[in-house]
Amino acid sequence: MPYRVLFVSAEYAPLAKTGGLADVSTALTRYLHRRGDDLRVFVPYYRRIAEQGLGCVPVDYLQDLELAFGPHRYRYRVLTGTAPGSDLPLYFVDCPALFDRPGIYGSGEDEHRRFLLLTRAALECAQRMGFAPHILHCNDWHTAFGPLLLKTAYAWDRLFAGTRSVLTIHNIGYQGVFGAAHAGELGLGSGEALLHQDDLQAGRINSMLHGILYADLVTTVSPTYAREICTPEFGLGMEPYLRARGDGLVGILNGVDYDDWDPRHDRYLPVHYAADDVDGKAVLKRQLLERLGLGGALELPLLGLVSRLVAQKGIDLLPPVLPELLGRRACGLVALGSGEPRFEEFLASLQRAYPEQVVYHRGYSDELAHWIEAAADIFLMPSLYEPCGLNQMYSLRYGTVPVVRRTGGLADSVSQYSRSHGSGTGVLFDHYDAAGLRWGIETALALYREPRHWHNLMANAMAQDFSWERQGALYVDEYRRLVGPA
Repeated sequence: MPYRVLFVSAEYAPLAKTGGLADVSTALTRYLHRRGDDLRVFVPYYRRIAEQGLGCVPVDYLQDLELAFGPHRYRYRVLTGTAPGSDLPLYFVDCPALFDRPGIYGSGEDEHRRFLLLTRAALECAQRMGFAPHILHCNDWHTAFGPLLLKTAYAWDRLFAGTRSVLTIHNIGYQGVFGAAHAGELGLGSGEALLHQDDLQAGRINSMLHGILYADLVTTVSPTYAREICTPEFGLGMEPYLRARGDGLVGILNGVDYDDWDPRHDRYLPVHYAADDVDGKAVLKRQLLERLGLGGALELPLLGLVSRLVAQKGIDLLPPVLPELLGRRACGLVALGSGEPRFEEFLASLQRAYPEQVVYHRGYSDELAHWIEAAADIFLMPSLYEPCGLNQMYSLRYGTVPVVRRTGGLADSVSQYSRSHGSGTGVLFDHYDAAGLRWGIETALALYREPRHWHNLMANAMAQDFSWERQGALYVDEYRRLVGPA
């Protein structure tokens, strides 16, 4: 008998994505679907999803519904459809007043209500479906009130008597804090006494905190990050509550969808390659550099960067390091991303200063991201902190040596290469400073100049398996721990 899982997420790739939350939501639910679990996946029907022409159809018994949040009342309906490349049904919560907007997220005073509606709509639709979930799986601050709602507003319904709640923290840097004056909008009734009283007195309500307090299990996206967020350096005020969870906090490294990310069959690439025949990688490097007008860098090792350009990603370490390397023609660089204007301007200035070695593409392109992973020799992820990270795992599969800081999921997925033992899959540096990054890049460049070590390092990297078949099974183990065998 399969597990019944009510899965609620603000993002779902490729339909609505700003980061790893979307990738994990998609890959984990597809894994559970493949193994035969019974899923109801609820996501918002954002404008950008409506514009994608998925052919969604209304669910006839989930139309013209209403939810109240204090004095605010919203009407919504539910559509169903599937994401590209999947037969897993998705349930889209269509509330134009809250979701028909240009972007996924905003900064308005109703931001908390947008995702409270998503969470409550998922629970109320489960009621109308007669769907009694073994697991309510919530993700990040957006749906973190789900566990508390189960224990309060929906505790009367025997449908949920056997339901256990899971909160997955994808990034604790976003906690969904809003004003205490909105407490009545939560619909907790007498359960308002369960809100964190010190926060209320301070005039705020922290969505993430309440998920941490009331979920039956809290997971996060790598074992190292689970330890890090229990410390003041990384916990951002949540560390005492996370430490109090004991073995109720578990770190599970994210998996990779190798259907999308594998050089043996990557749909974006005209040439494919594998661990036992990597000649195609050199062909792709030449094609990419010629396509981008970097003919002068054909013989240089190529650095790749695909990232949100924000301080968390370690971008502020690049200005003291890259100009000197480029100035002595130690490497070329292809960068893709957008974010803080100062970082965008830095990369643009590098391209102006070194037009034969550097290309910077502002924004995001799925095609170019795949090309960079395949064609680059070295991939940069010098993150200040990284809950899990996926690009370093993509890089490993493509034989593109990652240079990463030893933090979070980077520390769990990349191991230091050893010349003496021939073991390891990349280069890690410890200290978050320019000297650490410079050492990491120089170490990788030195290995690149030693073909025997470089080929061995590539082979080690490409042999790694971070598939969801392995990582998804760890979530199932936790479900079993909560509710017993299905």
